[in-house]
Amino acid sequence: MDLKAKIRRVPEFKGVVFWDITPLLLDKKAFKEAIDKMAEHYEGKDIDFIVSNEARGFIIGAPLAYKLGVGFVPVRKGGKLPSKCIELTYQKEYEKDTIEMHEDAIKKGDKVLVIDDLLATGGTVKANIDLVEKMGGKVVGLGFLIELEYLPGRKLLGDKYEVFSLMKYANTNP
Repeated sequence: MDLKAKIRRVPEFKGVVFWDITPLLLDKKAFKEAIDKMAEHYEGKDIDFIVSNEARGFIIGAPLAYKLGVGFVPVRKGGKLPSKCIELTYQKEYEKDTIEMHEDAIKKGDKVLVIDDLLATGGTVKANIDLVEKMGGKVVGLGFLIELEYLPGRKLLGDKYEVFSLMKYANTNP
């Protein structure tokens, strides 16, 4: 199946080209194939938890965790989780943002796969990595449904982590 055909390109959405995954999610066969293909890549790897950022990261991370038989740790915006949390403030393109996870979610030495829907500039995933490592977890990989190769996300992340992207776009045109 051509999964890229299920991604909608929305030009000039809030000043950027927005790569909308909604058509893929609406197609039960395409959504299943996307999760299955990502799971295939990670089958047999030593992973304790998947960490994903709200909201679109949850859509990919939670079913992937289920498929792999590992735990799922949600990362939310500050003030959204009900128990005691550890938080991290980071600089986004135009503003600062704060993310948090429960302080008992990751323990020293836990092997964590960070999953998100999209790798663009890399700021949010880098903050997720920093939060996991601050808690003593070991990031064993980074996975994305889509990677925008024309943006500096992979460069920001460096060579320290294995990066897997199911679909890649070299420029703003499909």
